[in-house]
Amino acid sequence: MFSSKLANMAQFVLTNALLSDGRYVDVEVREGYVSRVVPAQECTSISGRGGVTTNQVSDTPDTIRYDIEGDLLLCAPAEPHAHIDKALTADLIPNETGDLEGAIKGWRKYHDENPTGGGADFDGTVERASQAVEMAISHGITAIRSHANVGEYGIVAVEALAEVRRRYADELDLQIACLIAPTVVGTEGAYGREQLRLALEAGIDIVGGCPMLEEKPAEAISIFLDAAEEAALAVDLHTDEALDPTLLTVLEIARQIRDRGFPHTVTASHCVSLGVLETETQRKVIAEIADAGIRVVTLPQTNLFLQARMMRTSPPRGLTALDTLAEADVICGAGGDNLQDPFNLVGRGDPMETASLLVVAGHQSPERAYQLVAESSRSLMDLHSAGTEEGQKADLVAMNVSTLRAAVAGTATRKRTFRAGRLISEQQISVTRHQ
Repeated sequence: MFSSKLANMAQFVLTNALLSDGRYVDVEVREGYVSRVVPAQECTSISGRGGVTTNQVSDTPDTIRYDIEGDLLLCAPAEPHAHIDKALTADLIPNETGDLEGAIKGWRKYHDENPTGGGADFDGTVERASQAVEMAISHGITAIRSHANVGEYGIVAVEALAEVRRRYADELDLQIACLIAPTVVGTEGAYGREQLRLALEAGIDIVGGCPMLEEKPAEAISIFLDAAEEAALAVDLHTDEALDPTLLTVLEIARQIRDRGFPHTVTASHCVSLGVLETETQRKVIAEIADAGIRVVTLPQTNLFLQARMMRTSPPRGLTALDTLAEADVICGAGGDNLQDPFNLVGRGDPMETASLLVVAGHQSPERAYQLVAESSRSLMDLHSAGTEEGQKADLVAMNVSTLRAAVAGTATRKRTFRAGRLISEQQISVTRHQ
């Protein structure tokens, strides 16, 4: 594997790249960051590794050149909310009702019947999570935040994802958030609290849980914030994943953050109930979210799959209030969530799936949809900004399309993923017509 140390020593030049504003440029990368961008039409000769060179971009003995061939070059997407510990188990674990409760029951039933393997064992989890990472990288993703089940099956998922994080350290930022279940509150929650402690020792990056499923959500939120504050970690909680307008756990999260002056970032993932609030209430609740500095992740694919199953007439779309959140300047990201498991039977690990659903189901523009899966998700994850401007990290994706709209539509047949300026993946789809 090409080490990050060698990558930082090398200089990369990405030539003849199309930017979303229509310019053709050459992009110089030093120590993993964009150092210079010059017009491609100033090219004067051919040299290097099949690339085009210019008078303004100088080679060194370590220079590695890539010809982008006029493809669209964009900030690499990030996945702000995944469950790669569960990925690719859809054919093993049925969801009999198709909703969130059915998925949880199916997952638990399967593991009760197969306690020594199948979906929650270390080796199986490493293998499937690695497949999910490979899928993500092939579609341009260079950062993933994955929640890992903790509690019912110990911390094996955390340990497995830590191994995946080690294996892919030179190609991907993998943030591990624990997902504590079933409870951390009271006497019954003693085991869950102990598992949280063990997960922290095992090296999680983010404290997470699902307070909306707790009998005493406020107490659970307090426990999560206490643990995160002591460990100096961020928090990412599964929040209000239902079409119930009275389910507003996010307000309790906001209150506790303000009351204690919580010093680290807090993310509320899902927030589906915000999308079914009447307009004025929605604005007031989101004002509280903005005031507390809470970040929000929308997850269209899984929530469209799980929500509104029993509603035969005008079912809600199962998305959060994207436009009102934007108006309040709340940092938002968009992710794929589950990948071919009982919580979402389909998915390709492609952020363009998420972006296209934001256009179709969320009525976002293609430009805004891509921002949500790329720059905004990176910001939500506290990653360095990436892109084609000087000083940005050279985590990039090149697609053989001419517009951002076409990229979001998923029409690209070639994708190349760059990590700190180094090409780490190339995917090509070819079609042969026969007469």
